[in-house]
Amino acid sequence: MKKLKSTLVLFLASLLTSILTSCMMGAVVGTAVDTTLEVAKVPFKVAGAAIEIAASEDDEDD
Repeated sequence: MKKLKSTLVLFLASLLTSILTSCMMGAVVGTAVDTTLEVAKVPFKVAGAAIEIAASEDDEDD
């Protein structure tokens, strides 16, 4: 009976550890993807701002 109890405790501890590890990895991967997407958006935001500035300068010439 004692061996069964210790085996069950070991199994539950390893199960809990694997669940927490997968949650942590999901959070890390999610953060990395969010950061990568934001970094990829920066050149488009800069180009859009430059186009708006150029367009507003053209409107002032009229």
